[in-house]
Amino acid sequence: MVNLKKELQKCKHPNSRKTKALSKKARRQNNKHKQRLGHAIKSNILGEKLNWFRERIEGDRQTPLTPEEFEQLINLYLKRFDKELEQISLKQSISKSRNKQHCVRQDVIRTTIERESGEYRTGGIELLNLCDSVKFEALKDWDGSAINVQHFKIDLISQNLLRRMKKEPEENTVGESDNKTQN
Repeated sequence: MVNLKKELQKCKHPNSRKTKALSKKARRQNNKHKQRLGHAIKSNILGEKLNWFRERIEGDRQTPLTPEEFEQLINLYLKRFDKELEQISLKQSISKSRNKQHCVRQDVIRTTIERESGEYRTGGIELLNLCDSVKFEALKDWDGSAINVQHFKIDLISQNLLRRMKKEPEENTVGESDNKTQN
């Protein structure tokens, strides 16, 4: 980028072909940098989310989560800001003169909660399926760095998916008992 600036300064006319080519090259480098930065931010956010789930799973657990446990863990994840919201409302109720002091943080938390709960109820949250033994082991073996997040196969986990996963074992046990009575 420094060399491009020097070369642009050497150009005599602003509309010359060389100036246009250099400005195009500078724009392209800038766009590449923005794109890399965007991927890094996304992997950091996903890494923080996966790290939160990894911390909440018992350390000595060897079996994957059941759909019921996974649903409870997701509900706990969606309520992770409740204490902070209570603190903000308490601070606002104490001092009337500064009741707008933490409103920006409060708005950010509320929009995050609304977005994530909406995603969970409809399309799904981007997470590892912790009911799958392979993905569960991958999360347990993960070193916690955002760089290695790209190696995970991320799924969209929704309420409907977890309901279907709950029903599948029930249907399998009913089907097995019917087969035993027929024999």
